[in-house]
Amino acid sequence: MIVDFHVHVVHPEVLRQTGNRNVVYGWGTKEVPPPDPEDVRTRQVARMLDPALQVEDMDRLGIDRFVLSASTVVQNTTWAEPAQQAELERLSNDLIAQWVADRPDRFAGLATLPLEDIRLALAELERCAGLGLRGLNLPAAVAGDYLGAPRFHPLWEAIADAGLVAFLHPDGSRDLWFQEYSLWNSVGQPVEEAKLLSSLILEGVLERYPALKIVVGHGGGYLPHYFGRLDRNVTNMPDSVRNISRRPSEYLHDLYYDTCVYDVSILEAIVDRYGADHVVLGSDYPVGETDPIGFVRRARNIGTDDEPQVLGETAARLLGLS
Repeated sequence: MIVDFHVHVVHPEVLRQTGNRNVVYGWGTKEVPPPDPEDVRTRQVARMLDPALQVEDMDRLGIDRFVLSASTVVQNTTWAEPAQQAELERLSNDLIAQWVADRPDRFAGLATLPLEDIRLALAELERCAGLGLRGLNLPAAVAGDYLGAPRFHPLWEAIADAGLVAFLHPDGSRDLWFQEYSLWNSVGQPVEEAKLLSSLILEGVLERYPALKIVVGHGGGYLPHYFGRLDRNVTNMPDSVRNISRRPSEYLHDLYYDTCVYDVSILEAIVDRYGADHVVLGSDYPVGETDPIGFVRRARNIGTDDEPQVLGETAARLLGLS
């Protein structure tokens, strides 16, 4: 079974209410252009709205199962008051659950949560687990607090207790500097992932909840390749590691990374350091890698024994897919 872990959908009403209040349009600083059927973004959004188109693309690409999660980059809900955010996330999660119920042979689903209010988030987590969704799509930060902050510890405890998978996928940097040249996407996302992973490590989340199953989008961002300065602080600034018992870099070996990195040498570096058994296929469909299986097969250090793990076995094991 070949499983693409990184696939996005949107809900038409949530998308309508979001408008330009997302990172794509500078958090409301840019206008949404009129619809253009020839525009590449219009065609991409159409695929996030239509399960039939997704199945058609799966068949074309040779993929058996898509793991669906809402595109929080496009349909962002952080502008809403907590009760409204909870309702919008409920709509999105119900849509994903319906796609899965209609085609359980082709889709699995991850939920998004109304994280502005942790009480509402925990209630939605429990509800979505009951719907059969296999995990959660989580952002890097909420209202300026990265997810390792103590106020999110009840969330991580609930995720661990429920045996759900956490897929870490930033919804975009709030720093408007990243808007020029679309740096929010090319550089901002891996920066946010580095900040998020640093938060989870140094706040002690990965120490406190070792049973967590965490997959990091975009190959984990920058930190899996540039962790030496964190490790140096064990001796240079020992108070920085007061919440952990191992070197910061050692916790990176407990995580899983998707293949959405666009350069095979980066994928090879991840496999060299963390092992093929900690890598899952992830294309960022429909906006990302157009030949995800071929991309994996071009990696020189993913051999015939490793390839099935990367292409689907590890994702299926983490999600409990048959």
